[in-house]
Parts: sequence; C-alpha cells; structure tokens
Amino acid sequence: MTTAHSTSHPQPVTPEPLWQPGPDRIAGAQITRFQAWAAEHHGAPAAVPDDPAASYGALHRWSVEELATFWQALTEWFEIRFSTPYETVLADSSMPGATWFPGATLNYAEHALRTAEDPARAGDPALLHVDEEHEPRAVTWAELRRQVASLSAELRRLGVRPGDRVSGYLPNIPEAAVALLATAAVGGVWTSCAPDFGARSVLDRFQQVEPTVLFTVDGYRYGGKEHDRRDTVAELRRELPSLRAVVHVPLLGTPAPEGTLEWSALTAAESGSEAASPVFEQVPFDHPLWVLYSSGTTGLPKAIVQSQGGILLEHLKQLGLHCDTGPEDRFFWYTSTGWMMWNFLISGLLTGATVVTYDGSAGYPDISSQWSVAARTDTTFFGTSAAYVMACSKADVHPGRDLDLSRVKCVATTGSPLPPDGFRWIHDEVSQDMWIASVSGGTDVCSCFAGAVPTLPVHTGELQAPALATDLHSWDPQGKPLIDEVGELVVTRPLPSMPIRFWNDPDGSCYRESYFEMFPGAWRHGDWITLTERNTVVIHGRSDSTLNRQGVRMGSADIYEAVERLPEIRESLVIGVEQPEGGYWMPLFVHLAEGAVLDDTLRDRIKRTIREGLSPRHVPDEVIEIEGVPHTLTGKRLEVPVKRLLQGARLDKAVNPGSVDNVELLRFYERLARDRTA
Repeated sequence: MTTAHSTSHPQPVTPEPLWQPGPDRIAGAQITRFQAWAAEHHGAPAAVPDDPAASYGALHRWSVEELATFWQALTEWFEIRFSTPYETVLADSSMPGATWFPGATLNYAEHALRTAEDPARAGDPALLHVDEEHEPRAVTWAELRRQVASLSAELRRLGVRPGDRVSGYLPNIPEAAVALLATAAVGGVWTSCAPDFGARSVLDRFQQVEPTVLFTVDGYRYGGKEHDRRDTVAELRRELPSLRAVVHVPLLGTPAPEGTLEWSALTAAESGSEAASPVFEQVPFDHPLWVLYSSGTTGLPKAIVQSQGGILLEHLKQLGLHCDTGPEDRFFWYTSTGWMMWNFLISGLLTGATVVTYDGSAGYPDISSQWSVAARTDTTFFGTSAAYVMACSKADVHPGRDLDLSRVKCVATTGSPLPPDGFRWIHDEVSQDMWIASVSGGTDVCSCFAGAVPTLPVHTGELQAPALATDLHSWDPQGKPLIDEVGELVVTRPLPSMPIRFWNDPDGSCYRESYFEMFPGAWRHGDWITLTERNTVVIHGRSDSTLNRQGVRMGSADIYEAVERLPEIRESLVIGVEQPEGGYWMPLFVHLAEGAVLDDTLRDRIKRTIREGLSPRHVPDEVIEIEGVPHTLTGKRLEVPVKRLLQGARLDKAVNPGSVDNVELLRFYERLARDRTA
C-alpha cells in the first residue's frame, strides 16, 4: 500500500486476488444483464468475453462520459414510474446546482412498495425483524403496504403536507420503516435519530428542521437491559414547539403519555377499507425525501437534504447493480436509525429484497451475535462495520464453522477502511468462497463512491472499483490526477443523491464551503485515497486529520491497521499536532485489551510494528495509554476534536458534547494539553 508521494515508481506487480467470482455468478449478475441491455438499447460498450475487469472498466467509463444516457438507461432498466415525464435527464451539470430530470414527478415510497402489488409476493416477508432474543418476526409485503396506507392517511388527517418534516426518535424496528415510507408517501420530509442519542443531541438536529410530527418509543433494549427514554421524550416535546402531534410506540409496554397518539390506533385500518391502498403524492424529482446529519463534532450538525428522485435512482443503482440484490435476497446491515446506513438498508425494499432489521447490541449475548442474526434470517447480503469484523478476529470466533452461513453471498463493511487482516479473516473464518465488499461513501450522498462490484475479483485491502456514474479521482493539492499515489478523494461529475441543499443555508454558502472550496466545481469529500492502475481503490482515512511528518502526508487508517493487529491493542488513536514553535508532535493513544500492560516491551513492539510494517516516519513520538477511544455517535474516531484539544482549545470550543459517545474521555486530552504547557 502506497502511503506517501514519491518521484519514481517501480512497475507495479499485479497481486493475486483473494477471491474471484465464478463464470455462473458473473453471468447471473444483474450488472452483466444491464450491460448487455444497455449496449443494445443505449450504445453502452459490450462486455469483453472472459475479461470481467475490462468489461466493467468500459461500462464505468461510458457511465461517466455519457452521464445523462447512463441515468436514462437506469430509469428504463428499473422501470421507474414517472407520473409526468421528464424534459431532459440533466439540465445543468454544474456542481453544486446540478438539475436532474426537470419536469418529472414520482414517489419513492411507491417504488419501495411495488413488490406488494404482486399477488405472488404479497404474503412473503418484506421485513424480518430481530431483537436480542434472536427470534425473527416477519412483516409481509401486504401488511407493510396496509400499515403505510393507514399511517399515511392519518398523517394527512393530522395536516401533514408535502414539505412538512416528520421526525422519528426510534430504534431500528419495523415501525421506523413504516413511518419513513408513510412520510414519503405524503411528500413529507423524514428525519430520525436513534434513542441512544441524548436530548441535546436530538434537539441539535430536530430543532433545525422544525418537525410537525414526532414518532417516539418509550425506551429500548440494548445489551440485555431496558433503557427508559420517557424523560427524554418529555424534554423533546417541550423543546420542539413546531410539533402538532406525538405518536407513542410502546416498545417497553408503557401507556401513551397524555396528549400523545397510540401507534396501534394510527395503523389499524383494515384491508379492504378506504386506507388499504396508499395514496402516493406525486412530487418533483428534486422534492426533499429526508434530512440526514453530519456528525456535528465541532458545531451544530449540518442538516443534509436529499431528494426523492435522486435517492431512488442512486439506491437502485447501488442495491440492484452493485450489491446485486433482488427478490430472492435477504438484506441485513447492522445499523441504527442515526446512521445513513439505516436509510440505505430500508431502500433494500426497492429491489424487492426482504430487509432484515435488527434492534440491539452488536455484541449481545456475545460477539458472534451479528453472524447469528444472519444465520437465523437466511441473510444473503450481510453488511456490518470494519470495527466489528476486527473485533471478531481478535475474539477468536469462528462463524463459518459454528453457524450455517451458507446463504450469505457477500459480506460488506463500511464505517472505516477494512484492514487487510479483516479481509483475510472473513475469507478464512466465514467462507473461502465469499465476496467481500469494503465500501466507502458518506452521509453526504447516502451512497457509495467505491466498493462492491459482483463481477470483479477482490484484492486484500482494496475496494473493488469506483461505482458506476461516479467520476472518482485522487488529486494532489494542485488538482493533478494521481495513480498509485495518495491524494484527495474527488468526484468531478454530479451524482443524483448529492444534497439538493443544507437546511437553513439559504445562499448555499455552507454547502459550497463543505465540498467545493478546495477545488471549485469538483466535490472534495475529505478522504485520502489511492486509485491503483488496476482501477481498485484504497481508503487511507480522513484528510482533515492528515498526519504530515517531514512533508510526507499519511493516513491514520494505515497506522490503525498496523497497530491493531497486536492482540494487546483493542483500539488506537493517532494525532499529528502542529505546535506553535513550528514543531510536530505525533502521539499514539492506545486502549489496551483486558489484562494487557503498556510497559517498555509493548511500547517497543508497537514502534517496531509501525517501523517495519509502514515506514520509520510513521513511528509515533509517544505511546500513551487511554481508557477508551472517543467516537461520534455513529462510531467514527474523534481525530479532529482531539487534535484541537491537544493544540490548547477548550473542550466546549473543540467539540459539540452532544455529538460524542462519551465526552468524559475527551477531558483526558484537555488535561494532557495543560500538563504539556505547564
């Protein structure tokens, strides 16, 4: 893995793939059928016989060079229902400001529930819900459609109109999916937070968008314990004056508080009644579908608005072509409603797949729990976090040996780069015939820039390829394209799911500053990547927390990969601190495994591992033990706030406490900075 700029490059050696799909899998993949059809109907390049990499490379080039034609082809392939036709595919291709499918009207929820219209599928499970008891409970397509019909009718009765915001303080349960779909059906704008978010974190988000309706649970179960959230809900009701109604979902069985509505009453309409068939509001292509939020670590979270049409097309592309899911699949991604992957998970309904929703701890009753859920639900496409895979590898679990995972065709990971050891562990301990898809994208587009391609080989430590219609590049600071070198992740053509705007950003200045300031007209995402000459992708971590030692830039992910192989290290955090006098201090903080001791022997092993596995320049100045690594509420390491603390910023200036999983962990860095300057 290249982690630094250099002036000369030896001829790269093509590595042996860890896995490659067989001819039957390639022939049966939807992307293969799409390419053949698009070649016949839209002038796409035909597949190259017996060369999947050349076939995909040609299709990808066509998809970015003929952007409008690709997206037109996609709408036809997936039979998008435009209730009024579009005037053109892409009226304005500038970024920001691209205008997609002007004139078109449609509805996301209508497409998510299309499978329910098929009498042969109506009794099949649309959702399979699992909690910590691990007993799957099915919601059929017919029942899902009935509940959405009933709830959307009630939302209209409550006065919810197109553009009104509807919020959910809900875990990953079927009620959350129903509420999202009912909101989309009426043209409302959905927004959600997980119930482990405290009141301040939720209000930092919801107060920005002023919801009219709040769906909420009384509490949730996690790690074998019940967590009562009624006081938090009462605070939300007090602090959200825009609310016209609050809907109570009694997950813990408590009665509805005074002045709230019962979930069961709003979803009680029976089949055959007036509300049995949903009424889908036909909205413009760029009508808001939902608001997602940035992590908000150093201020209020940015409220990111994405469109009904843009998400519909982008998610069909990702889930249908890249993840290769369809009516025969069961799609499970471990996530919470506070993370964009939940929205992506629910979009599994678009392809007719059964969506597996899981509400509970990733490690209860033991670390194998996610694999157990996959086995119990006959999951075919299983998504999780890289951190979970690495935790399993350290815990010496053997899911392939101990569970029936024979139906799983793909294990996908996101949240952070999957280290090479993680690839090898899945290959060795789950199945040697396993498609491993490390994917990378972001909340900002609610999708993936690079990752899964079912027809391509998997190379250890690498994402398979850039996604279709994603004009992905690695650029140096001057905007020069790089191959086999680390650079900024840049996208030079628009995607339909890019934000239509940020909420409360009337002139678009915050939106432009977030993505288009460094390279005007091109989306700079804030990740370090390498694009290889084989068209694979390596992610090195966030560029806003870059380590820059003696002029050599490097990604923190490379250090985590090396250090966290050591059994004594549970998790680590590396920070590069520019100092006032011009020096550069690079400490490595380590959270030790139980029973481990940070003595000189372990310090030497850590430094030797980095020196030999990466380069001498990566060796930290100090190795310091910590009680735990601080994260955002969605599990990302807090590198930038910690850097600010170590540079002397006050805690309240360095981080928004409501965005942190454990703010007490940050006080250590505040004290350390004080002690170093004393």
